[in-house]
Amino acid sequence: MLNELTLSLQFAKFEDAPLHRVALSRHKVTRWIRHALESTAEITVRIVGAEEGQTLNRDYRQKDYATNVLTFDYTMEPVVTADLVLCAPVVAQEAKEQGKTLEAHYAHLIVHGTLHAQGWDHDLEEDAEVMEMRETDIMARLGFDNPY
Repeated sequence: MLNELTLSLQFAKFEDAPLHRVALSRHKVTRWIRHALESTAEITVRIVGAEEGQTLNRDYRQKDYATNVLTFDYTMEPVVTADLVLCAPVVAQEAKEQGKTLEAHYAHLIVHGTLHAQGWDHDLEEDAEVMEMRETDIMARLGFDNPY
């Protein structure tokens, strides 16, 4: 049985937004999150431009640059509630540098953020290895290559 998912998919106004909308259909995003979910969840996925991404990273992580994905996890039980904020220009640049499609990179980052929302972490090397193996397994089940 699939875990129940309430999804809000939001797109800020930024350059190339239509390109990112194509890569992120509601159906695809729902499927990617469901594969990484271990319980019922209410998740907002927001796609932002560089300015909003940098502001959020600076204000919440004290790092003054735009990053690919930020996970704001609010609760883990009985329902996972979280916001995943993905910075479109960073995601697009990384996909290009890594030789991935935009869709494949978004899928990986959404799986990654969904795992973070459930308490997965990669600060310690052994945790990083376990999390990467989990992500690789989920991505394979979704039909994507190893993201690492």
